[in-house]
Amino acid sequence: MSTGYRIVKKEVYSSVTYMWEVEAPDVARAAQPGHFLMVRINEEGERIPLTVADFDRQRGTVTVVIQAVGKSTREMMALAEGDSILDFIGPLGEASHIQKRSKVILVGGGLGVAPVYPQLRAYKELGSTTLSIIGFRTKALVFWEEKFRAQSDELHIATDDGSYGHKGFVSQVLQMLLERHRDTEEVVAIGPLPMMRVCCDVSHPFGVRTMVSLNSIMVDGTGMCGSCRVTVGGKLKFACVDGPDFDGHQVDFDELMRRQRRFQREEQESLQQYEEECRLLGRTA
Repeated sequence: MSTGYRIVKKEVYSSVTYMWEVEAPDVARAAQPGHFLMVRINEEGERIPLTVADFDRQRGTVTVVIQAVGKSTREMMALAEGDSILDFIGPLGEASHIQKRSKVILVGGGLGVAPVYPQLRAYKELGSTTLSIIGFRTKALVFWEEKFRAQSDELHIATDDGSYGHKGFVSQVLQMLLERHRDTEEVVAIGPLPMMRVCCDVSHPFGVRTMVSLNSIMVDGTGMCGSCRVTVGGKLKFACVDGPDFDGHQVDFDELMRRQRRFQREEQESLQQYEEECRLLGRTA
């Protein structure tokens, strides 16, 4: 393994979700809620954009939560505490524009729970009333409940199958809270594109500003490749330099979701090849 940025802590939350705390003092000093990183494990590795989930300036560490969905993220999951990765570049993008709100609702779906957390903490530190919603497919996938509870005036948990908390989707809980808390000034929603889209549809009739984080396909993270382009308010934007946070009511989700699917075949072929290599070598993919 190449020398570089050391993984000082690793936690596995499920069969596909895991956390790294990485020693990166320069990144930790500059990181703010909303920033992201470009991560690469070695010279042959793929660049992976990961949103900052937490940072500790005193320890000089940055936390990311990762989902093993493709070849690169599965290779990353195989790394252990003490291993090092080649690139941990950041912070990149625009930090979230956080200001004190009388009341804010923060919604995290699946892996999106992690990048919502630093925004939640920042709003709470400013004295805002914070209502949090975190959603998962099932109870076994729940993580960071206590971290969220410590920073939330209200915490609501939703599971698709009803195995824990509210049965159903985070958007249903959001609808309920917006009806109950008409003085909400802002909604922050981070998660899969369909989830963020539905949350925006829910909040729009209430006239509540709704910010989403677009972790779209990126190659370099500097705006040069154009892969992360998105239309916001009828104008072309790049998620890596203009975002990743945008006004969700202005995002063209139809166009963005089409663009996100354009490398599906190549990604599937790469994963299948990796799984076959692991099988031949007697390793777990």
